[in-house]
Amino acid sequence: MSPSSRAADGRLDSRPPAQLTGPPPGPGVTRLELGPGAEVLLAVPPGDPVARPLLVFFHGAGGTADHALAAVGELAAARGVLVLAPSSGGSTWDLIAGGLGRDVAVLDAALEQVLATCPVGEVALAGFSDGGSYALSLGVANGDLAGAVLAFSPGFVSSPGRYGRPRFWIGHGAQDPVLPVDRCGRRVSAELLADGYDVTYEEFTGGHVITPALVGAALDWWLGAPAG
Repeated sequence: MSPSSRAADGRLDSRPPAQLTGPPPGPGVTRLELGPGAEVLLAVPPGDPVARPLLVFFHGAGGTADHALAAVGELAAARGVLVLAPSSGGSTWDLIAGGLGRDVAVLDAALEQVLATCPVGEVALAGFSDGGSYALSLGVANGDLAGAVLAFSPGFVSSPGRYGRPRFWIGHGAQDPVLPVDRCGRRVSAELLADGYDVTYEEFTGGHVITPALVGAALDWWLGAPAG
């Protein structure tokens, strides 16, 4: 799938249509048909196809869409959330591997399919490690589509442009040996705050991990569930 110039800027063109163009997929995990080399999974929670939140989750370096669903799928389904999980074209996401382009184009095509067949109420971008950096960077570039970003142990935020004003949840381990908290989670959250974004920063005792407790806290923050 060849990237467009807008994909090279990290921009996603897909938007919910005026009306759905096809029947929604049934509950469970569906592999989207997007052409050779493109792997994207959609997890649909049980129940009738009512308007649901959509979480796009980016795996860490060396991971896959299956790893993404293993991290967040069950907790998201329990909250009635659709999960779209792409696999990066290389060992990590295009932004980190050399420049935005192919992975953005694949994601845009996947979003077009999902939004055409699934009623979606709101969209959030999320990810772990390199995927967290990717979610932050695409979130800044697409705040007019995704109103929230959930970043678990990210390394940085980098975007050619800024659109909309998404809100951010960032969680980072105080003992992270892979992406140290001082130069990653703390610095990134401080930069976004200085730019005037709404940022919730959660630092926890632990290393470079994503846990069910963290995922649950982030999802509840996004969905507005009461604490505790």
